[in-house]
Amino acid sequence: MAIIETKDLTKTYRMGHATIYALNRVTLSFEKGEFAGLIGPSGSGKTTFLNMVGLLDRPTDGHVSVMGRDTGELSSKEAALFRRLHIGFIFQTFNLFPHYTAFENVEFPLLLLKFDARTRKRMVMEALEMVGLADRTKSRPSELSGGECQRVAIARAIVKRPDIVLADEPTANLDAENSYNILEIMVRINRELKTTFIFATHDEKVIKYLKRKITLNDGKVVDDVVVQ
Repeated sequence: MAIIETKDLTKTYRMGHATIYALNRVTLSFEKGEFAGLIGPSGSGKTTFLNMVGLLDRPTDGHVSVMGRDTGELSSKEAALFRRLHIGFIFQTFNLFPHYTAFENVEFPLLLLKFDARTRKRMVMEALEMVGLADRTKSRPSELSGGECQRVAIARAIVKRPDIVLADEPTANLDAENSYNILEIMVRINRELKTTFIFATHDEKVIKYLKRKITLNDGKVVDDVVVQ
């Protein structure tokens, strides 16, 4: 069974008398453990698709199924709990809490899920070790480099061992060396934990790592290629 399925997924906006299609009848499915990416120019619908799959927004028409659940049947409260349990997010701007330490930033999703303190500490340290930051637990974002901040963001995304990680332009603010380091970490997590990764990107460095490349243009899928 596919871990993610969309059927005729459509998202429109009104601009004056015009209807703007951010997504136009997109039908896709993803299997567990994929390392896939949505590629295409800005405005092609990449981020909108991630928001639909990540239950951050609702479609105008069509259906989204995640882990066998029709997301349209979930209330706002149920959708929030589903996100917390099953989906991790990585953004280009890191979105770390500036006054929290690296440990506290990574711990935050576990607090929402009400894990006990001993379990939280173990899981946070495991996540920080996976991204090579076990020695920076007490550092705040202002004391970390951009690459280190993004590694903290990855640790936060994977600390609860989600089934799916959605990454929106995760290397956009990083130099080439840090970008490759980040990508190698995500490839290793994908391989070791079987986590499904879906990227939205137009960064050639990211595109080279993808095992499946889905090209969007004007809200439509125009190509879908599996890389052997």
